[in-house]
Formats: sequence, C-alpha cells, structure tokens
Amino acid sequence: MLKAVQILGCSSGLTIVSQRLTKTRNSSSSTVSFLSSPLNLSTFSTSPRKTLCFNPARMSSSSLPGSDPVPKSPTFVSGDVRKIKFCQWCGGTTKHEIPDGEEKLRAICTHCGKIAYQNPKMVVGCLIEHEEKVLLCKRNIQPSHGLWTLPAGYLEVGESAAEGAMRETWEEAGATVEVVSPFAQLDIPLIGQTYVIFLAKLKNLDFAPGPESLECRLFALDEIPFDSLAFSSIYVTLNLYLEDLKKGKLKFHYGTINKRPGSSPSDIRAFSLDYHLQP
Repeated sequence: MLKAVQILGCSSGLTIVSQRLTKTRNSSSSTVSFLSSPLNLSTFSTSPRKTLCFNPARMSSSSLPGSDPVPKSPTFVSGDVRKIKFCQWCGGTTKHEIPDGEEKLRAICTHCGKIAYQNPKMVVGCLIEHEEKVLLCKRNIQPSHGLWTLPAGYLEVGESAAEGAMRETWEEAGATVEVVSPFAQLDIPLIGQTYVIFLAKLKNLDFAPGPESLECRLFALDEIPFDSLAFSSIYVTLNLYLEDLKKGKLKFHYGTINKRPGSSPSDIRAFSLDYHLQP
C-alpha cells in the first residue's frame, strides 16, 4: 500500500510468535524470467562479537562495476514544514518558528498554539522464503509501476509490525504466511520512512496478485530481477539476504539508506548504506 512517492523503500535470536491470516485466494503462476545482477557485498566487514556496534564501512552502489562513486554529503531531512499552512486541530493559520527549547523549525497554530510535529512513517513487509525461492510482487500502482518488490506497505494504527507485514502480504499477494523472525530495519531519513522486513514462510501455495499487484511469483535465488526492482530498500534487503545465505547464517540487519543528492527517485542504485549493524 505504498501509494506515496518513495525514493526507495536486535538480535538474530529474537523469537516472534507465529501468526496467520485465514483468507484464501485462487493461485496463479508465471514463467517470466529475468537476468539478475545483485550487489557485491563482499567488502562488508563483519565482527565475530555478539554485540552490535557501528561499522564505519558503507555499502553503496559504487561497488557496482561502472557506477559513479557516491559523494560524501549530509543527509537532507524530508518534509518541508513551511508547507503546513493550517492547523490540523482547529483549522487556524500557522506561523513557522523555532519553539523555545527546541532546535527545529515548526508549524505553530496562531489560534490554539499547538505545534505540528512531523514523524517518520513505518513500512512493514515480508521476505517470504519457500524452497530456496522468494516471493515478489509486480506493482500495479505508482510509484514504480510494473517493477518488482517484496509485499510491504504502511503500518496501520492498532496493529503490531508483524501483523501489518502479514496484512500487507495478504493484500498484495493473497498469501497466508507465518512470520519467522525480523530480518532488517532500514531507515530512510530523506523521505521520512523506516522499513521493517520480516522473514516469513508460506503456509500454502495459494497466492495471487491483489489489486495493487500485476503479478506474484516465486523467484529462484539466481533469477531475482535486480534490474527491475522498485525501491532501493528492496534492493538492499535482497542483497543482504543473499549475502547471509552465502555465509550460511541469516542475521538481523540495521542500516540507514542515504540517497545520492540530486539523484532521480527511480534510480534505486544511487545510495549508500550507512551505519550497517549486524550481530
């Protein structure tokens, strides 16, 4: 349910209680195949310690052959507070000032005095494993119409992150899944989003595209369509997953995705992955 424009998108021992949805849909399949070109993460340094620590090394699209280096520059925060013209509580006009005791410019109502705070949105989804394949959905909505993604969308009020991920999986892929464990949290400051992706298992093979998907398909690991992925967050998640499989152990990953300044929203490789943490 990612309809807003996107520029993208602990411990491995944490256990999640299995939950499931009970609806079913007719299954469908496809024989479309793609060439894969995953990101080489072999330059990542890993620590044998069991605690998390900041690693100054960064993963970036510059490790791809022929890619331009990602310039080192500060992250720009999304959300122009000056666009908030009216109070969401009383409808009064706003002024834009830095409140006492704060450091950021805020929209302050000139009538009731309330301050409008802008907070990041959480996107939740599932990386679904089945017989050495992963389930992807081809998007039927903008942005990135016609490109492939993991089933994911905005977390709703009143549900846990795992519940939201399962709901989004049902809505986009008609799939009933069992959440196994958290896999990645990826912050995207530029657009004010945090991705939380869970590893999950199919309960059965009855899956089919929902209204927001053109197609759903299980991809063999060497057929993942890296050249046709929708968002940088999905690109990073799948590469981290493949790298973990090569090392023989799935881990929990945290990182900050910073887009290259001035890059196009559709350029999913114009990024760096900073502060990559793993057990």
